[in-house]
This record gives sequence, C-alpha cells and structure tokens, in this order.
Amino acid sequence: MKPLSARLAAFALFFASAACQPAAETVGPLSDEDVAAIRALHQEQVEAGLAGDWDAVGAFFAEDLVYMPPNMPVVHGRATWVEAAKAMGFDIIEMTTEILDIDGRDDLAYLRGAYSETFTVEGMPGPISDTGKFVWILRKQPEGAWLITTWIWNADQIPGQGQTS
Repeated sequence: MKPLSARLAAFALFFASAACQPAAETVGPLSDEDVAAIRALHQEQVEAGLAGDWDAVGAFFAEDLVYMPPNMPVVHGRATWVEAAKAMGFDIIEMTTEILDIDGRDDLAYLRGAYSETFTVEGMPGPISDTGKFVWILRKQPEGAWLITTWIWNADQIPGQGQTS
C-alpha cells in the first residue's frame, strides 16, 4: 500500500470506529428544582445548627463526608462529625448566611456562601463572633435528595484576633 493510501485507510478506519462508539451521556446544568432543593437544604441545615441539633445537621451530610475546617485536621465521615460537634460544647447564638453561588451538573453541585455568627464554646470565657466563607460540594442521591459530601470553610479573621465579643 502506498503511503497516501495507508494514511487515507487509517483516517477512514478512525472515523468508522468513532461512529461505532456509544454516544456520550449528556450532562446538563442543574434544574430549577435542584437549585431550589439545595437552597432548602441550606436553610434547614442553618435552622438545625441554630437549634443545636447536631444529629439533624449531620442528616444533611453523606456518610463519607469530608469536613475541612480551618486550622484543624480533616474530619472524615458523618458520624465522626456529629460526635465531634456534640463533644465540643458548641452553641450558636445567632447566625446569618448568604448564598453567593449554586452551580453544578447532573448529580454534582456546589454551593458557595458567606456567614456571620456568634457562638459559645464550653470552657471559653464568652461569646465569639466570626465571619467567613464556605463551600459545599453536594451529590444527588439515587432517591433524589442532595447531600453534602465536602464542606470547606474559613474565617475572615486571623485566628485569635478580633473574634471575641
């Protein structure tokens, strides 16, 4: 076979094999219903935190949650997070949050937001005020519920500076 003929045959074989491949699954943007469900999950999670109901907060997390707080080791797992939250003696006095962005595709989404809160921690002399930002990565479960798989957050202030009320 001549070099040009060989190249044309290879080119034809490439297109023929590509035509036989299954079509890639179409992945679309989040639906309005998914965005509304994520907004509702966020609101319910804030309300559970304000109530100090750490089991209810934990119900919004996937079993394999990855929680990444500032200046602390990563926490792996919903049960570990709930246990740690209960042991900390953490009590939220007030909290406001703002959703800055929700986006994603198919069964994977993220929520980016900001918060302001005042809370107490057992053993601390008084309330602590804090502002910062957070990112949730969420995955839609087979039954349709969205759960938080990764939670990353950090404060706007340097630890220990300007946070005590």
